[in-house]
Amino acid sequence: MRKITAIFFRSFLQGLLILSPLAVTGYIIYMVFSSVDTIIPELPTGVGFVLVVAAITAIGYAGTKLFIGRMLFDAFDYVMQRAPGVKYIYTSIKDIMDSFVGDKKRFNVPVWVMTSKDPEIWRIGFMTQKEMAFLGMSGKVAVYLPHSYAVSGWVIVVDGSNIKQVTKMNAAEAMKFAVSGGVTSSTEDSIDDSF
Repeated sequence: MRKITAIFFRSFLQGLLILSPLAVTGYIIYMVFSSVDTIIPELPTGVGFVLVVAAITAIGYAGTKLFIGRMLFDAFDYVMQRAPGVKYIYTSIKDIMDSFVGDKKRFNVPVWVMTSKDPEIWRIGFMTQKEMAFLGMSGKVAVYLPHSYAVSGWVIVVDGSNIKQVTKMNAAEAMKFAVSGGVTSSTEDSIDDSF
């Protein structure tokens, strides 16, 4: 009886391991879809989602490809960056968005950072400033270190000699490696950055 119970329990845990990522992914997709779909009320399910995505795409196209669109968005950006009170919220959100998906992406240079020499400890992060002289810290660099299993992180300023560029992973793989706590399977075999 104990053997059957152990097999049942182990199989149940394996089932959880298989189904949990699927369930959580499905739930997140459903929540995003539902939230976007209800922005325009009283439309059949799915139509609101399609309209919102189409509008965002049209605005993105107009703001980057059409001269008049760029002029309007630049004027709007100028006003928002100078509006009292609003400018702090607007510029902070704009900087965060630009660092992930804009033309000024900041999380595209994965690096290893030596955070301790004895014992030697390395962490993976993303160089966000290659030179800190503008803050009176010549020879230093700024590195963003993401937390595992979270969307948060922290910034450290270290001597440039404590940085080693990641060569065996691209930025997306490095972020996945960091956020997964180093247990991501897609890069298991390819990570071999010698120290």
